[in-house]
Amino acid sequence: MNNQKEKILVVDDETSIRRILETRLSMIGYEVISACDGEEALNIFRKEYPNLVVLDVMMPKLDGYGVCQELRKESDVPIIMLTALGDVSDRITGLELGADDYVVKPFSPKELEARIRSVLRRIDKISIDTSIPDSGIINIGLLKIDTNKRQVYKKNERVRLTGMEFSLLELLVSKAGDAFSRSCILQEVWGYTPERHVDTRVVDVHISRLRAKLEDDPSNPDLILTARGTGYLFQKIAENIKSY
Repeated sequence: MNNQKEKILVVDDETSIRRILETRLSMIGYEVISACDGEEALNIFRKEYPNLVVLDVMMPKLDGYGVCQELRKESDVPIIMLTALGDVSDRITGLELGADDYVVKPFSPKELEARIRSVLRRIDKISIDTSIPDSGIINIGLLKIDTNKRQVYKKNERVRLTGMEFSLLELLVSKAGDAFSRSCILQEVWGYTPERHVDTRVVDVHISRLRAKLEDDPSNPDLILTARGTGYLFQKIAENIKSY
């Protein structure tokens, strides 16, 4: 078992929020570092290589959107954004730029702690689904999915996915041809129960991101399909699975 503490970077221009999160997250076993603006956040990130970033949207010098964009150019690190209460556009924009999840301000520290644990647990988990070949390699046309290394290749070129994007893809592929509802996906991938989270757009945005990365024509997908009135499914691939 790895006893090294997982490192969390907290980015917020409000000193009180940084202090609260530094104290609480440290108490439950994380190593916590913090930044008060976007530029400082990027500098610290490149020196410290945290396991997860908690990122506020509204900050001086460089806002959370800009930080998220820069991080996604160089890293798949999990990002949880802190967004304004009632501002749906904040949430959607953050997700579209590559955030894995969000928590709405004002937030309960316990809720954020739960989101952090869930995201880290989901991206670190190893698939044990019996429908996936023992080799962990699935080939669908020009797409190669390595469930052991959690990597995806398209036309032999690596496609960079975030941890949550891969977990979502892995879920859909594990039962290819079966439709998953949005609430089921939220529960299986994000660890949300339906009563705790009713905004399913986090799923829609992640599906859109996966299609943009994996489909030849994202507007007319062949792999990740919409099950009208239900949710999403991966095309039936049983006959196409090859293991090596």
